[in-house]
Parts: sequence; structure tokens; C-alpha cells
Amino acid sequence: MKTILVPTDFSKSAQLVIEVAADVAKRAEAELILLHVIEAPSETSLNITGEVDLSEAWEDKIFTMKLIERSKKQMARLFHELRDNGLKVKQEMRMGTAFYGIRDIIADQMVDLVVMGTEGRSKIEEMIIGSNTEKVIRHAKCPVLTVHKKPVTTDFKNIVYATVMAKDEKLFSGMIRCTQELYNSTIHLLRINTPGNFQRDVVIRKYMQDFAKRLQLKNFTINIFNDLTEEEGIIYFADSVNADLIAMATHGRTGFAHLLAGSIAEDVVFHSRRPVLTFITK
Repeated sequence: MKTILVPTDFSKSAQLVIEVAADVAKRAEAELILLHVIEAPSETSLNITGEVDLSEAWEDKIFTMKLIERSKKQMARLFHELRDNGLKVKQEMRMGTAFYGIRDIIADQMVDLVVMGTEGRSKIEEMIIGSNTEKVIRHAKCPVLTVHKKPVTTDFKNIVYATVMAKDEKLFSGMIRCTQELYNSTIHLLRINTPGNFQRDVVIRKYMQDFAKRLQLKNFTINIFNDLTEEEGIIYFADSVNADLIAMATHGRTGFAHLLAGSIAEDVVFHSRRPVLTFITK
């Protein structure tokens, strides 16, 4: 892991996310990329050079210039604070919509991990941040670590890996193993049995043992948990083992397919009080 992207709006909630990202960066000796996007009604993101489009009304130009200057000061303060703590840091500022700004940076900087929050300072900001987080989870070409509340610890010793043991999870499984090595963790492999998707314990346990063997896991447990839905089962099981992190793959459904099937991963992200690591499998 070389680069970690952290979108921020400089709020108290965003500071919690930065603390988690900074801890991961220290352990992985990775570079943090701080990103702040000044929201504008555009589907693209533009680098901020300090100049403002002269076609705008003068009131809008003054407001935008003040917003940019304030954001630059906040970014500089955060940048120096992190660098003084021994972290490698880069700063990026964009104007446009947050999702497109994040998407562009992921592609331009070949980002290995995005760390994001799910809450804002107000109900409106919470809706905007939540919407952007959903989009990033669905579309990002790298893992996304979401932080809902301040975690009890950023030392991820207990990792719940909710899996269906599909072949397309191979890449994500490798990431989980690397995370385990980084934190010297115990991985709790988890399969949720639901009334509509039920398999016998003896069958699943054999699959999970073979799956762990293919991954060459050394410190793991095998767990089969029964519940009414997958997302509730994952959250309740994570509570039962006092997990520090939940990890799971998502199929990144969009559009009509997403409306029909939804996303278990997104439900877990927005209802779990624990950090959640997701990755899209095709």
C-alpha cells in the first residue's frame, strides 16, 4: 500500500476519519493524500489555482474567492499538523462535486485505499456525505474504509471477514491477508445463513476451511451465523466478537439492478458502528 486518499470537509467528523487514516498510513508507511472539494453544480472536478471564472456574478466571485482562501488555510494547517507527526502528506483541492473529485484523484494518483466518513455536521451535510460515500463504495477501483463513529481502537486486532467464498473475491482476500499481517490480527471468517439462503453447517465449514487454506491464513476462526438478513447477521456477529473492523466485498450494483437488489455492504456501512472495509468485485 503506497497511497491513501482522505477526503475532508475539515469538520469534527472528518478529523476522526483522518486519525484512522493516519494510523493506517504510519503502519503501512504510505503517503496520505488530503482532498478537499468545494461543492459546485458540476459533474467534473477542477484543480484550484486561486483564479475564479470571470463570467460569474461579482457577488458569487467574492464568495467563491473567500471560500477558496478559507479552505486553503484549513488545508495548510492540517497538512503541516500531519507532516509534523512524521507522515508523508500531499494536498489536493478541487472544485466541483465530491464524488467526481474523489474518482479523478483515485485514477490520477493510483490510490490504494480511500478512507471516508459517513456523517456530516448537519442533517443536510450528512445526506450529501452519505450520498457521496455510497457512490464511492459502488464505483471505486480500490478498497474503501468507512468510519461511522469514532472507533474504540484503530488497532485492528479482530477482523470479521464476511464472505461467500466466491472466486471473484480472490483479490480482496489477498488484501485482507495483507491487513492481517499489518496488524497481527485474528481473522474471523464469517458466513451468514438466512432463511432464503441456507446451507448446512457441515457443507459450509468444509468450504470455509478450503478457502482459508487457499489464502494461507494462519490465525483465523471459522464462523457460521444464523439470522434473518445478511446485514443484520454481520453486524450482530461483529458485536459478539467485539470486532475492530468488518471487511466484505460488494458487487457494486448500480442503477436499476441496485434498486432491485440493494447492497448488503452499503447497509452494513451505514448501520454498523465499526469501521468497514469494502471492495468491488466484478
